[in-house]
Amino acid sequence: MAESGSGGRERFEDGLGDALRRAGAGFGADGRTLVDGGVLRGRRLLRRRRAGAVTGGVAALAVVGLGASYGVGAFGGGVETAAHSGVAAGPSATAHVSGEKVLGILERLVPEGEFGRAEGRGAGDPGGPLARVVYDDGKGKAAIGVSLGVADPGGAQVAEQLRCPDRRLTAYDSCTSETLSGGARLLLLRGYTYPDKRVDTKWWHAYYVTAEGYTVDVSEWNAPAEKGEPVSRPQPPLSLAQLRAVATSDEWRPVMKALGKAPRETAVEEPAPGPDRAAILKNVKALLPQRMRVVSEGGQDTSYAYVVVDDGKGASLVQVNVQPDMGDVRGRLFGGGARKLADGTLVETREGDGDGKGGDGVVTWTADTLREDGFRVVVSAVNSGSQAADATREKPALTLGELEELALSGAWHAK
Repeated sequence: MAESGSGGRERFEDGLGDALRRAGAGFGADGRTLVDGGVLRGRRLLRRRRAGAVTGGVAALAVVGLGASYGVGAFGGGVETAAHSGVAAGPSATAHVSGEKVLGILERLVPEGEFGRAEGRGAGDPGGPLARVVYDDGKGKAAIGVSLGVADPGGAQVAEQLRCPDRRLTAYDSCTSETLSGGARLLLLRGYTYPDKRVDTKWWHAYYVTAEGYTVDVSEWNAPAEKGEPVSRPQPPLSLAQLRAVATSDEWRPVMKALGKAPRETAVEEPAPGPDRAAILKNVKALLPQRMRVVSEGGQDTSYAYVVVDDGKGASLVQVNVQPDMGDVRGRLFGGGARKLADGTLVETREGDGDGKGGDGVVTWTADTLREDGFRVVVSAVNSGSQAADATREKPALTLGELEELALSGAWHAK
């Protein structure tokens, strides 16, 4: 077992404590925290809106998703753990696991080294069990953390957590998602704290779900904290094989037992989702200016899709989000810069840098529209073929006027 550093079991300083928070179902603690690329996923916004969690400004835009729900700050802390893990369950009355025990398991599972700052939380904590440490194997200090929870193994939240993200929307070095013997599933990701790599802090992540629905979420960085600390080593300390071994270890079984049985995921009451990906792609292809050639496409099951177009001047990512029943948050979505058309439709256009979440030189142009009946269509274009890559052209391929015309098309309302 590694030796404890002179700092002992100190409470974490704000930097590391914040680094290990998970935002909602978030690739994210950038406040994507569901917001890499500057916008929220449509269906997430619908759910969060019902809980009073929608904010104004850029975070309230509902255009881009991150494929799966990943981000920096890869595991739970505070109340976010239950949201991340899927569904909260009460701890077993017959088993108790302290924070000290959870921390001790993590220390035993990593290679020999020295621990500095360290913190553990037990199974009885409302936020769920976790352990986080600053670890040094002699090659530089690094943050490592783990959280455990329960979730419906067949539910949508687990499926999303196990899905590798779309490379058009976020940058990472590798990602695998597999089903193991016995029905357990595992995702291994090598990514970055900032998908645009403006700081070279690497974030490696394992998400393990047992057949019974227990989850183990392990993250590590090549710095003493996810953010706010300089990179201290070329890579995080654990190899992917070691990360996998930590996540899938049987040593977590007593902690799992203390969490009780995983409940089934309950349906979230929300309006009917928008059109499916195929319908959105069909519309956007028909509405694009004739000079555009579609070179690739993608999206999520409903509400969101994208195409990459080339007008002869380089690739440009065009994203569309279609959301019904958004009228009750119109005041949060549209500010004083919005125009009101004769039929009551609100229109707002924006030019920006994607809130600094894109690659070098990337700009995002957006047209946001909301009809009187609450039907919302948001269209954006980027001056690169990938939201996560550097700019490859001076401007997006579509003008603001063309984006607005596309968003206002009656085709979106057609049955």
